[in-house]
Amino acid sequence: MLTDRVRYKPLQDKITDPATAARHIQDGTNLFISGFTAGYPKLIPQELVKRAEQGEKFKINLFAGASTGDMVDGILARADLLASRRPYMSDKIMREKINQGKIAFKDDHLSQLSAKVRAGEWGSCDVAVVEAAAITEKGHLIPTMSVGNTPTYVQEADKIIIEISAHSPQLEGIHDIFIPEDPPYRMPIPIYRTGDRIGKPFIEMDPSRVVAILFSTEQDHCPIFMPSNAISTRIAEYILDFVRHEIIKGRMPASLPWQAGVGDVANAVLSGFIEDKNFESIDIFSEVLQDSVLDLIDLGKVRAASGSAMTLSEKARDRFFNEIYRYRDKIVLRPVEISNSPEVIRRLGVIAINTAIEVDIYGQVNSTHVMGTQLMNGIGGSGDYLRNGALSIIVTPSTAKGGLISAIVPMVSHVDHSEHSVDVVVTEYGLVDTRPLTPRQVAEQVIKKCAHPEFRDQLWDYYQRAVRERGGHEPHILEKAFFMHQRFLECGDMHVK
Repeated sequence: MLTDRVRYKPLQDKITDPATAARHIQDGTNLFISGFTAGYPKLIPQELVKRAEQGEKFKINLFAGASTGDMVDGILARADLLASRRPYMSDKIMREKINQGKIAFKDDHLSQLSAKVRAGEWGSCDVAVVEAAAITEKGHLIPTMSVGNTPTYVQEADKIIIEISAHSPQLEGIHDIFIPEDPPYRMPIPIYRTGDRIGKPFIEMDPSRVVAILFSTEQDHCPIFMPSNAISTRIAEYILDFVRHEIIKGRMPASLPWQAGVGDVANAVLSGFIEDKNFESIDIFSEVLQDSVLDLIDLGKVRAASGSAMTLSEKARDRFFNEIYRYRDKIVLRPVEISNSPEVIRRLGVIAINTAIEVDIYGQVNSTHVMGTQLMNGIGGSGDYLRNGALSIIVTPSTAKGGLISAIVPMVSHVDHSEHSVDVVVTEYGLVDTRPLTPRQVAEQVIKKCAHPEFRDQLWDYYQRAVRERGGHEPHILEKAFFMHQRFLECGDMHVK
């Protein structure tokens, strides 16, 4: 079966076992892996852990496309094998070690990664370990359920290890691989419609740099995104009502593509299209495509869905492969530097929806650090979309920790997106369109419409005092701006009695 997948016969001699392949990875290796929530290698990380359990002392520097599953980030973090990690991640143990200073972590905008690697900013690309569905007759790679940064990693790596996945046999034709020129010779990326294909259906590869090929029966263990609940459904209703109103008023074309991020709010928005007759022909231009995209395709509501990865439940994955002949015409998987390209996002006029940890009264957004210091996951592609979308929407439940934390605060404890990148703020209590408003008007509306009722009085009191005592374009009392955060750190509750 493996030789059927490795159709470039000279590479069949490279078929080996994980232990032999993993010997190409030693202490200090810069390891670049495929994966963007899905499509990450599974065998090599397990083999590295086995070596550590047998007493071998070594650490590696790990570079991915974004988050991976427990079979990469989780097991490597638990085995204490990582000296550093870039970029976005979502593993609990890795998060703890990053916050403890045991793993060096640098957060990056996802659209910029590949160009930085090609420029040499990340150091030498020693080894690339990538998951693939097949190797073509000419020695090129067919990716699996994600593309991420794999094309650049394969192009730049000194050594390439390939894990052929047994669970991705029919993916040829769904990928669109395009690597743009680097400055100062970069030409425009010629995508003018969401479904435009501008590249090749495979990743070009130099077969001479392949040192090992493995056969993997392991499956992706993707994050389980919670189904929509009352809060996420209400937030989605506000968004859809607002966009519908903007279209009716002629301020927005009905054909703008959507980027919905990941998670329950994203699923709620996409699910809202199912029953809504105002949205009958949708384009999706995003990073990660979830189960709800398949539902919309089945209903004939999607013209095209473009992303860098597909993160599907087991049930949806079976459905996808059983009927891939239908989905292949609608879905395009691209490198992340294309799916997240500021140039393309702005040209297409994407409606961008991303999630915050907290939002302050003037519209600044913290999407990465709890209480300003503890990293959650990373900025991911939120900046790529928020800064360049035709309509940039930030969503968050109004409270966290069972109501003890307000997501609306006087001043965010860490800034990922300034007020200038945010058009709309939404919680389950309301929506504020900040575009026509001055900062003071934004503050008044956000407090009245977005904050939880239990926190409105103290937010309003702070704002009124700031206006009276300090004034200015955006009134603040600096020594009091973090009083709600300080209250939580001291008492475990932001409520001020």
